[in-house]
Amino acid sequence: MRTCTFLLLVAAATIYAIGTPARGCDGSYGTPIEDGWEPIPDINDQHIQQLGGWVVSEFLKHANCLMKFSKVVSGKEQIVSGMNYGLVIDASDVGSGKLGRYNAEVYEQEWTKTRKLISFNKAN
Repeated sequence: MRTCTFLLLVAAATIYAIGTPARGCDGSYGTPIEDGWEPIPDINDQHIQQLGGWVVSEFLKHANCLMKFSKVVSGKEQIVSGMNYGLVIDASDVGSGKLGRYNAEVYEQEWTKTRKLISFNKAN
């Protein structure tokens, strides 16, 4: 009977250890992923910064204002048949020089040279 109880206890502890994700000292582990979105590993990557500049240029084709791209300050990416990007962009109003922060969603498929601006909005 003792052997059976001991084996059940070992089995329960093993199942718990396998099923419980590792945690850091602060109670978190890794970066949360929501629906396949992950943080962009290097926000200063030349491609990401060029993409941010393209976003502002594309937005200005449909806007009644003048803006100057400053930089992409943060973002996330999602692998699909290509890549979805959620970018946070700093851009300044050409008239006043006032810097603003904007959220943009972009779809890009590099091998077909396809880019599509999904949304561009003033950040809260």
